[in-house]
Amino acid sequence: MKRHLFLIALVLFATSLQVAESQERKRTPALREQVYSQLARAQELADAGDVPAGIAALQNVETKISSMNSYERAMLWNFYGYMYYGQDNIERAIHYFSKVVDEDPIPESLQQNTLFSLAQLALGEGRYNDTLAFLDRWQALVGDAEQTKALVLKAQALYQQESYAEALAPITAAIEKVEAEGSYGDENWYVLQRAIHFELGNTEAVADVLATMVKAFNKPEYWIQLAGVYGQLGQESKQLALLEAAYQQGFLTKGSDLMNLAQSYFFSDVPYKAGKVLERGLEEGKIERNLRNLKMLAQSWVAARETDKAVAALEAAAELSEDGELDAQRAQVLINAERNQEAIRAARRALEKGGLEQPGNMHLVIGMAELNLENFNEALQAFAQAKKFDDVRRTANQWERYTSSEKEQRDRLTELRKSSS
Repeated sequence: MKRHLFLIALVLFATSLQVAESQERKRTPALREQVYSQLARAQELADAGDVPAGIAALQNVETKISSMNSYERAMLWNFYGYMYYGQDNIERAIHYFSKVVDEDPIPESLQQNTLFSLAQLALGEGRYNDTLAFLDRWQALVGDAEQTKALVLKAQALYQQESYAEALAPITAAIEKVEAEGSYGDENWYVLQRAIHFELGNTEAVADVLATMVKAFNKPEYWIQLAGVYGQLGQESKQLALLEAAYQQGFLTKGSDLMNLAQSYFFSDVPYKAGKVLERGLEEGKIERNLRNLKMLAQSWVAARETDKAVAALEAAAELSEDGELDAQRAQVLINAERNQEAIRAARRALEKGGLEQPGNMHLVIGMAELNLENFNEALQAFAQAKKFDDVRRTANQWERYTSSEKEQRDRLTELRKSSS
């Protein structure tokens, strides 16, 4: 069998016998050797793999129940319970363990241990009212030093019943008790407390619990979850600090988490760091090389005034786009960097792909680039095209006049040189 039930039963028997001998005030009757040997024989059969034979042996003992005392009956039910528990027949196990605690008198340790086990088994079976009832009986028997684990179990049962407000008090009491002693509670206690606060809509309290979990357990998911909660609370500086610290510790391994960090950098006016996070994530394959992410990379490099990187990112993103908008953005970056020939090619590519919100701007870019190259006729042709679009007509007219003036001045200088020669 997958559980060493015979050993468990022996240990429990020995413990219970010691308590029975030491607590005379309970007047617990003795467990006679002839009864115990029959119970032990049944357990040996079950542990050897013949569970039906083990149960049959217990049933044979049960035929003599009228001659058994309360302690012997309790141990009979106890062996039944462990045997069914070993078969994962939890309902039958609960049935027999319940019979154990109904016997009186029995050793207090047997009663306490069985009641707490019953509470745990009932919780696992979704019998939350039974869980709470077993816990109440258990708490009536134990001292204050043993109450903490009952508080946790009670909170779990109330949480499963969706009695969130009622569940908060016992789990908080359990945590405060151990923290007052200078230590932390079990990790799952804080997980439960966080879940309860979440269900109650106590977002700030969720953040407080997660802050404790970060300190106590230092797991990547808690850093990331706390950063997310700070974002919900509008505490962007704390969100960025948490994400940055998590990144430095190597905790951010998912593309979505890296994107969150990059966006936090970007919207906190630290675009260069945003670009570096995205660049590394893309190189390592942690961030998907899709249109959305490449656009974010390009925006970061543009804002950081990293022209070469911005142009490369925009070109890569444009390859995945069906319209010419990203080529148009690339053309703007290039003209601002006075990379005129490249700007012309990017603008023409944008017009070829189409789907532009402001196609007239591309004719302006071409015109300005040609003007910078002193190709006045080509510039004038581009501005003439730009004038066809209402949103840039005024600007195109201004550039056209300026270009004509520059062309006339150059033509005059050319004539002067010819006449002087």
